[in-house]
Amino acid sequence: MIRVLLVDDQRLVRAGFKSILDGEDDISVVAEAADGRESLEAAREHEPDVVLMDIRMPVMDGLTATRHLLGDPARAGTKVVILTTFDLDEDVYGALRAGASGFLVKDTEPEELIHGVRVVARGDASLAPSITRRLISEFAGRVDRPAPSPTLNRLTEREREVMSLVAAGLSNDEIAKELVLSPATAKTHVSRIMTKVDVRDRAQLVVLAYESGMVTPRWLTP
Repeated sequence: MIRVLLVDDQRLVRAGFKSILDGEDDISVVAEAADGRESLEAAREHEPDVVLMDIRMPVMDGLTATRHLLGDPARAGTKVVILTTFDLDEDVYGALRAGASGFLVKDTEPEELIHGVRVVARGDASLAPSITRRLISEFAGRVDRPAPSPTLNRLTEREREVMSLVAAGLSNDEIAKELVLSPATAKTHVSRIMTKVDVRDRAQLVVLAYESGMVTPRWLTP
């Protein structure tokens, strides 16, 4: 059972999401919170697998709450998904940098919400990879000359190639096809890369790829 914590200052939003998620056999909304501070208390008490976190709330915003929540060693297995009203949001990018696994716009379709919760709970991939990549490229690409990350020196040439494809939004199966590998081998490469560069999931791999200059945002490409 996937345990979900809903965090939003609008009760109607929480009620709508709860109705959708509790209708699934493998998902249970174990707690709700109306602001970031309440979310930290609820996370400690209920130990959710996935936190759906609004970005703009009173008392403590979602970005600050995400930093506190994911900075707690006791929450190492918790995944955060940011809820936002529009996709190109600098605060959402900050939350991804802080360790959030992806984001959803609030008017997403019910099936996309359910699928997103399941995907993040599995730890297989970030949400909406094409939109997430566009968001990251928009804000990470504002640095004219990104400083190379020393963590990338730990990677083999093959691993750097795989990481670039992850940043391009490819799934493990698509990476396997591109590099003529088995899907299991592609998944192993991705897992090994995340361990070497010390990131939580694919969303953080994409952030690192852009901020290190490994991948150049399209709008900066001549």
